[in-house]
Amino acid sequence: MKRQILMGVTIAITSVCSTGALADVVCHGQVVDEKGEPLIGAVVMVPGTQIGANTDIDGRFKLSVPDNTRDIQISYVGYKPQTMKVKKEIGQISMEIESTMLQDVVITQSIAKTRKTPIAISQISAPEIEAKLGNQEFPEVLKTTPGVWATPDGGGFGDAKINMRGFKSENLAVLINGLPINDMEWGGVYWSNWAGLSDVTSSMQTQRGLGAAIISSPSVGGTINITTRSTDAKRGGTAWYGMGNDMMNNVGFCLSTGLMKNGWAITVLGSRKWGDGYIQGTNFNSYNYFVNVSKRIGDSHQLSLTAFGAPQTHYQRSSQNGLSIEGWQEARDYMNGESPYKYNPTFGYDMHGQVRNSNYNHYHKPQISLGHIWQIDHKSSLSSTIYASFSSGGGYSGQGHGTYNGTSLSNSSWYGASSGNVNTLFRCPDGTFDYAAIQRMNMESTTGSNMVMTDGRNDHTWIGLVSTYKNEFIPKKLVFTGGIDVRYYVGHHYNKIVDLYEGDYYMNYESRKNVKSINNAAAADPDWKYEKLGVGDIAYRNYYGYVTQEGVYAQAEYTALDNKLTTILAGSLNGTSYWRRDKFYYDEEHERSKTKTFLGGTIKAGVNYNINRHNNVYVNGGYISRAPFFSYGVFLSSSTSNMINPDAKNSKIGSFEVGYGYHSPKFSLNADLYYTEWIDKSDKSTTRSGEIRTGELAGQYYSISLSGVKARHMGIELNAKYIPFNWMELDGMFSIGDWVWNSNPTGYFYSSEGYPLADINTGAIASGIMAPDHARATLNQKGRKIGGSAQTTAFVGVTFKPFKGFRIGADWTCSARNYSDYEVSSSAYDNGKVIEVADPWKIPFGNELDLNVSYRFKIGGVQATIYGNVNNLLNNYYVKDAYTQSDTAGAWNNAFRVIYSYGRTFSIKLKIHF
Repeated sequence: MKRQILMGVTIAITSVCSTGALADVVCHGQVVDEKGEPLIGAVVMVPGTQIGANTDIDGRFKLSVPDNTRDIQISYVGYKPQTMKVKKEIGQISMEIESTMLQDVVITQSIAKTRKTPIAISQISAPEIEAKLGNQEFPEVLKTTPGVWATPDGGGFGDAKINMRGFKSENLAVLINGLPINDMEWGGVYWSNWAGLSDVTSSMQTQRGLGAAIISSPSVGGTINITTRSTDAKRGGTAWYGMGNDMMNNVGFCLSTGLMKNGWAITVLGSRKWGDGYIQGTNFNSYNYFVNVSKRIGDSHQLSLTAFGAPQTHYQRSSQNGLSIEGWQEARDYMNGESPYKYNPTFGYDMHGQVRNSNYNHYHKPQISLGHIWQIDHKSSLSSTIYASFSSGGGYSGQGHGTYNGTSLSNSSWYGASSGNVNTLFRCPDGTFDYAAIQRMNMESTTGSNMVMTDGRNDHTWIGLVSTYKNEFIPKKLVFTGGIDVRYYVGHHYNKIVDLYEGDYYMNYESRKNVKSINNAAAADPDWKYEKLGVGDIAYRNYYGYVTQEGVYAQAEYTALDNKLTTILAGSLNGTSYWRRDKFYYDEEHERSKTKTFLGGTIKAGVNYNINRHNNVYVNGGYISRAPFFSYGVFLSSSTSNMINPDAKNSKIGSFEVGYGYHSPKFSLNADLYYTEWIDKSDKSTTRSGEIRTGELAGQYYSISLSGVKARHMGIELNAKYIPFNWMELDGMFSIGDWVWNSNPTGYFYSSEGYPLADINTGAIASGIMAPDHARATLNQKGRKIGGSAQTTAFVGVTFKPFKGFRIGADWTCSARNYSDYEVSSSAYDNGKVIEVADPWKIPFGNELDLNVSYRFKIGGVQATIYGNVNNLLNNYYVKDAYTQSDTAGAWNNAFRVIYSYGRTFSIKLKIHF
């Protein structure tokens, strides 16, 4: 069936393309600012149509226009629009600053400029995103840029992850219109919360290393800067419908007034995406909305109100449910001819025939911002944005206790797999998870449900202000930028029972038995832990996490030697405070923890020198002192305890980079070499896990929270573009890193619920956190490779535009030196002793070939574009993620939690412009 659909898509595109006329003019040019520097993301349009393009990282554009077109228009925020006569070689177009076009410094100051900003950058325009994304996750469009490792992770909608230079998402800064969106408690980004970004993005830029963003708490590994539509949106609208593999559907519209004579500009977008999901039992339903209302007030002021969000629901396959290599082959017996790598061990049915999956996520995280731009005079401005996010949602979290068929039950009894093996306690002969058996067990129980499902809610309120002042003290020479970055955040985390699975009630004994009466008076009643709970009642946790941050930042940029030399010096200071209020393990008198405050800051400097009109070199360096996170840092067990980690300290990061660039109309090359040293690393990656083998908690997972972690990241990155003909482009990238752990850290062990463990083999609970009987160990990991990212990546792409409106391209990406991550093996544990960490598994070379094609034509008097994408055209499966045990040298036959790439996927979309 899939082959027939794919063939139909190909025939449809080919049929439409065959009707195209060959008369066409391909315009080439370069857009530069008033200083002669390239403008990235400038819009080049045919007036009155939706035919357009964006300039690339060198300010260059290529636009195919109908042969009867007389003019094209070039526009960029903050500059006067330019109209140029159509011809093949337009040459260099110098833009003039428009006093009535106000620049939002909050947005523009975080955007790097080639041959000026001394950092490594890559730019992806909106047309490129639309042409190449298909039905991939939004971050995956960055996989062709140096140093980036983007994967679909477990495989659920929006569950993709992205790493940069070996740093995971919690150590990358993700900005939307200059505003941070990283989680305030642990630093990561859930891309499912921003599923509609591809529809509203006007440009996306990756800044590897220190980056150009000047918020008070910048990134360590890099910055992803996403700019959405605003007053630069053109008048008109679009509507689209798309479809793809596994019943994927995508429908939406966008309307924009453009900037009207009365100074108003309004853009509205709405879309929906739904489908069954590539992985078994991962159906999803996502909506997306975006509204921008802007008003220019005279020549000096502009207001802009933006609201967007993506409410979604989706079922998942957790990376925890990855199998061993052999386990995936055995899954062939369950898939009826489908790929075994689609198998989902938590997919199943209940006794009523209803589809079930214990991995379910639902979330809505809208962001609303109000920006004000004040052009004080011809050389100074003030941009301020106040923003707020009010999120609601969570994910399923199974709870369990008691026994079943002689086996102890726990929360991990809901897992589909453990240590790479399919869990068989609740398993049907066809491989599906046996939810009906859980229901029957609960119905027969005389003590209520043994296993229930809770909704692990993670609601939050986040309010912030970013205000930036910019002054060109010496025209075209010295520019000062400074401002404030203030944030207040409170997250409410609780588990609410949503399904008793045919039982009459549930007793949350496993959690309540760990509540101490000195913290919560209710625990003094021996019957309290046996209270009968029903749907809507709270189990396991109920706490509020608070984070406040106040920061200042400043930057000076000096240009000399006739714009050849640019020197930048920047710095910031910030104070971050954390506290929590716990309403489960503590009563009202004791619910509030102490407040812990950390002072952090940055200093960074860089120099770019343009040797001539083609060649430039740059160097940058910096030092960062970053506060530890609320979770995996400040609080030893952030879900269950107010106890603050006495060893919590700032991470210290030093970074140095040198780079070279060559830019010409036909060929461009960028190369850089970087070195980053990290001391006292404190984030999610410094918490290791393992499985309790025996005792009451057998099957549950433990973790060790490490302190004194050091890491070293260094590497070389190359990317190039060659345009041998007007109708052909070649792109390439190569990145090689050497990322290793650089210390032997020490840590304490906790259960999966956050309780201190006295013994990780039996799961015995200690008398208290960091008490004498609290299990601890030192991990001897110095010199071991950092897992979770391919340390060598490469890409070769080719794009053809042989005739009017038609584009076809192919991208080949490959990865090597991808190492498994590791779990701490309980067999190597001896309380207080050193655990030797063995070499990880070097995952084999992997590659895939993606195809994209589009054709622009007229239908019913309006412009239309049809897009087709086939990802992993050759249907090549390869390992993307894996784990091995710390005490055994990693190899294919002892790897577990193995996640393979997607096989062949496809999509087609028709977009109407009016």
